[in-house]
Amino acid sequence: MKLVRYGNPGQEKPGLIDAAGQLRDLSSVVGDIGPDQLGDAALETLRRLATADLPAVEGSPRLGSPLTGVRKFIAIGLNYADHAAESGLPIPAEPIVFMKATSCIQGPNDPVMLPRDSVKTDWEVELGVVIGTRARYVTEAEALGHVAGYCTINDVSERCYQIERGGTWDKGKGCDTFGPIGPWLVTRDEVPDPQQLTLWLDLNGRRVQSGSTQTMIFSVAKIVSYVSEFMTLEPGDVITTGTPPGVGMGMKPPVYLKAGDRMALGIEGLGAQAQVVVAFRR
Repeated sequence: MKLVRYGNPGQEKPGLIDAAGQLRDLSSVVGDIGPDQLGDAALETLRRLATADLPAVEGSPRLGSPLTGVRKFIAIGLNYADHAAESGLPIPAEPIVFMKATSCIQGPNDPVMLPRDSVKTDWEVELGVVIGTRARYVTEAEALGHVAGYCTINDVSERCYQIERGGTWDKGKGCDTFGPIGPWLVTRDEVPDPQQLTLWLDLNGRRVQSGSTQTMIFSVAKIVSYVSEFMTLEPGDVITTGTPPGVGMGMKPPVYLKAGDRMALGIEGLGAQAQVVVAFRR
């Protein structure tokens, strides 16, 4: 299934995309798409619906993040060897774990706002993993069974804040609008192997990132298992799993986002996003 939330910010309704690509309203079935709707039993109930009987949503409404109630927004750094190389950093021996503020989460096509005085805001297309059932000290063999589904994420990053202001990555990762998620949450039954997905990102119409989850240093199963050793993963938690090469910081000379730039990005089977960059505003 492809689950969505649509409508104005703060007023999103639950929906799904049917086999023909039509947006269908789920409001009569569930109140929203959040932690309570992400377990196996709840998803199976939705899967059994006669989608043709659900109301069709006409037009092209705004899409919000495909899930609400995210408790933790966890991120993995330097998870592609070639991205580590372009960053001038060694391949990590263990996953690098940091947090993005949940307040940065937004819809997939909402504008990305430059932070005040930002000079090094960058882009990162990433595979997002949404937890469906509680995971604590799970093995790699068990890990994917705790996943509700997958999504496209742009891990927008302010490199000066991330690297040059005390060494705490979180500061450059959680600024407002720095977490576009969606367009859909694709349930795991439609993603038989999360290590076989292509990723891409275009900046102003030029392809700058192109990669595959095949080249991850640490697989999705390894990441879920590893993170569950350090914190209990709860339904609705999101893990963004690292980016392939082609970020602005790695270019020679470096290229960073400015107001008016346009990003388009996507992952095979998980849908595409498009954002315009806007100047800081209160």
